[in-house]
Amino acid sequence: MLATRIEFMKLSSWICASLLVTAAAFGQTNAPRPNMTVPPVKEWRDKVPASLHSTKPDYVVFVPEVSREEVTDTGNEHFLVFDGPDKSLMTIWTQSTREGEPDQHIVFAESKNKGKTWTKPRIIAGPAKPGDGLMASWAFPMVSKSGRIYVLYSQHVGKVDTFPHTTGQLTGIYSDDRGKTWSKAQTIPVPRTSRDNPDTSFPANCITWQKPLRLTKDGKYFVGLTRWTSKAVKKNPTPSWISHDSVAEFMRFDNLDENPEPAQLKISWFGWDKEAITVPYPGHPETSVCQEPSIVKLPDGRFFCVLRTMTGSPYWTVSADDGQTWSKARPLLRKDGGEPLKHPLSPCPIFDLGGPAAASGRYALFIHNHDGNYHGYTPREGQLHRRPICKVIGHFKPGADQPVWFEEPEFFFDHDSLLVGPPGKMGRFDLALYSSITVVNGKTLLWNPDRKFFLLVKNISDKK
Repeated sequence: MLATRIEFMKLSSWICASLLVTAAAFGQTNAPRPNMTVPPVKEWRDKVPASLHSTKPDYVVFVPEVSREEVTDTGNEHFLVFDGPDKSLMTIWTQSTREGEPDQHIVFAESKNKGKTWTKPRIIAGPAKPGDGLMASWAFPMVSKSGRIYVLYSQHVGKVDTFPHTTGQLTGIYSDDRGKTWSKAQTIPVPRTSRDNPDTSFPANCITWQKPLRLTKDGKYFVGLTRWTSKAVKKNPTPSWISHDSVAEFMRFDNLDENPEPAQLKISWFGWDKEAITVPYPGHPETSVCQEPSIVKLPDGRFFCVLRTMTGSPYWTVSADDGQTWSKARPLLRKDGGEPLKHPLSPCPIFDLGGPAAASGRYALFIHNHDGNYHGYTPREGQLHRRPICKVIGHFKPGADQPVWFEEPEFFFDHDSLLVGPPGKMGRFDLALYSSITVVNGKTLLWNPDRKFFLLVKNISDKK
């Protein structure tokens, strides 16, 4: 989720840069690295309408206004759409000028017509502009059985341990009137692990990147998280952020349906501390890079989890006891005895085509179908190699070692190489899929942030 800070070769103009990236997308290798600075609005704004539709979305949720040089809505990611208590669709996402900027905040919007149009997003946590307060990031929603909407997020506390937008205190708010008003924020206790800073004034370095789902046998919300190891505990073995030690853990929300105050939420932690899911970083086996667990339920009741790594492939793990214990993570293969699927350190979500927690046995995995060595770019250059998006259909295989087997990856979408973001600042080309799904009128819809700028939706149903 973090942007790779790369020193790019200066080019003569933004137009030249765009042409170079386009050439790379069509097979030219060893191309010079483009200038990643977004041009002034007047040189760029008229290209946005066409670029908006380059991934062929079914419809559009949000487009930044980009009406002036100083804007705070040009970074949009972690796009989580969910069913509201009144049968409407609701969404929260992390918004900012650009990922990691001091104005990072959480917004809420609602749709009354199945997602075709949406209300104007309202900030529910974090600063509207730099200087208005400390950033709020990576919110995720849950709705209790009585209709209380909880939103939990990472609240910056003024201290940075790993990265500015990962060091944060788990914090919660709720609404009892379908998002019209929200409670005051409350801190949610998080038990410390051996990976956290020994100085307890530093909160943990954690992100929950997908919606919790009612996956357990008794219908409790369950979700994974990424925990980065404090720099005070373990040094990064390379100069790049991608090799910073990280593991995957899991949370179960035990009393949410009792409508407690956020500070009174009871959370059970699994894969915790020494039991966390790890994957060795190539060349530095003492370091783990294992992030962004994505979970689906299998028809036999087990949980199947896919994780991103730096090995050139996603890894997988499975739990047979409602997520309390997990198998050792292994490379994700096409099938037992098959070739590993290829993917760099980028989101690789897996979704149930029958619905978020349907246990249908039919799944869609999204990968880039390369290991990060992409048209002359390297696995460290996430801004440039995180594309295109390929869909890989998976099927439950009873009795198999790897319980989900996959078909051949198929191209799903790419964009037209327009650099987007805040004018005069670093922009984005990448298709990092910080996305979610819902089922609307029998169709499974993928809600995706195109270049962490546009918010769009595509139908991924296997039955169109």
